Amino acid sequence: MALNDPSLDARVRVDSISKQYTGQDGPVQALQDVSFEVEDGEFVCIVGPSGCGKTTLFRIIAGLESATSGEVYLTGERVEEPTPNMGVVFQEYHLFPWRTVSGNVAFGLEKQGTPEAERRERVDHLIDLVGLEGFSASYPKELSGGMKQRVAIARALAADPELLLMDEPFGAVDAQTREMLQGELLDIWQETEKTVLFVTHDVEEAVKLADRVLVMAKEPGRILETVEVDLPRPRARSDAEFGEYYERVLDLIRS
Repeated sequence: MALNDPSLDARVRVDSISKQYTGQDGPVQALQDVSFEVEDGEFVCIVGPSGCGKTTLFRIIAGLESATSGEVYLTGERVEEPTPNMGVVFQEYHLFPWRTVSGNVAFGLEKQGTPEAERRERVDHLIDLVGLEGFSASYPKELSGGMKQRVAIARALAADPELLLMDEPFGAVDAQTREMLQGELLDIWQETEKTVLFVTHDVEEAVKLADRVLVMAKEPGRILETVEVDLPRPRARSDAEFGEYYERVLDLIRS
């Protein structure tokens, strides 16, 4: 069933999204009737087993791929293509190797025609925000994986988007760096008050970060259940209540 008026308060509204591909053996239903909302300033994670359509759903929300049926709305406006109102961060950093840290962060602002003085101030602020002070003149080849992802996050935030959409952003870094980046992302989220929609395969990461966890099932991909994580931050895996949420989400994925 389609959701009601898309102009209501939700920052993001995913309304009855279905996606069908043509496979060698006939039609493949990748997503079926996926509907949910993300409120303004909320941090929501999407988890699910391999093959449940998380990345397909991400690409549809980002405007990078079309749905077979259904709609996506951002602040009441239908999403039909990539928009500067949505900052997108991928697992791969996609930085321009010929641009410095400052140049990468400034890229979207340059495309928008932001005046140079305002652009420089914005870029400097974001480089400080993601903890890369002193590296503005460095090139991607001189940075660690974690530093490259910090640049990608700063670049996504440069145009002051309404939504930060992230697909496995810490999947390519080691466990210690991943934990550090998770904490830094929460700090950035709390300071900027951005709405965040975060796709991950890591249940622990989802419980650590999210206000709500959307658990997907596969064949076809769909929302199985929404788990509200009612725990204060920062959250620790060693905490008993954290473990209960972790096991609940993991059991849903296994089911």
